[in-house]
Amino acid sequence: MHFTSEQRVDGDVLEREFTLGEIPGILWTPASASAPLPLILLGHPPLGLRKMYPRLVDRARHSAAGGFATATIELPGSGDRPRWPAAEQARADLRRAMEAGEPVSDEIVDALILPLVDKAVPEWQAALDALMSLPEIGGPVGYSGGVISIGIRLAVVEPRIVAAGLFAGSLVPRAMFEEARQVTIPLHVLLQWDDEGNDRQASLDLFDAFSSKEKSLHANMGGHTGVPQFAGDAAARFFTRHLK
Repeated sequence: MHFTSEQRVDGDVLEREFTLGEIPGILWTPASASAPLPLILLGHPPLGLRKMYPRLVDRARHSAAGGFATATIELPGSGDRPRWPAAEQARADLRRAMEAGEPVSDEIVDALILPLVDKAVPEWQAALDALMSLPEIGGPVGYSGGVISIGIRLAVVEPRIVAAGLFAGSLVPRAMFEEARQVTIPLHVLLQWDDEGNDRQASLDLFDAFSSKEKSLHANMGGHTGVPQFAGDAAARFFTRHLK
């Protein structure tokens, strides 16, 4: 891990950009922290860190106020990383189906999500290795938001992640339902009831598939970008319960 820049956000959050090989990322820590901190990995959709930065830094600022470090990395094929032709073709096929008002086929969903999960999860684990070697990071670790299938796979294969906040707002391949049955860590799942790009029933079925003894579903009225502020407050309380 190589830190490339450092700045203060609002004076009380230290933001450091880093690279891990070819993978860019950002680490945020409370500027006044003196003890090893619990860590929340901030997931995001494959739109690029630059585009997602305002939302990510807002989440990081909120988490820092609660005493958490947060970190994120650029997803494969996104942002300034090398183009990924197969992913771009899958996104084009998805746009074409949605613009034509056609059902999104299982083949399109699989092509869009499964290779992304296969590539992204090992990178998240490598980033976690590097982050946990820093003296200011002590764990435990949570995962928050982003592509829900990435969160599912991480919850299954990464024992350092002890709790996850998931957003039921992305397409889920049928194969991921079987992986969901292997998830046993505490879950806080957010669902926007009127999300225009999401299959509500599939989200409910996915929630039912999780094997976690503690899992809660928080459904709010509104579309994909209409998440209310208090939903973030509830997620913060969830992580405080399980990471502190």
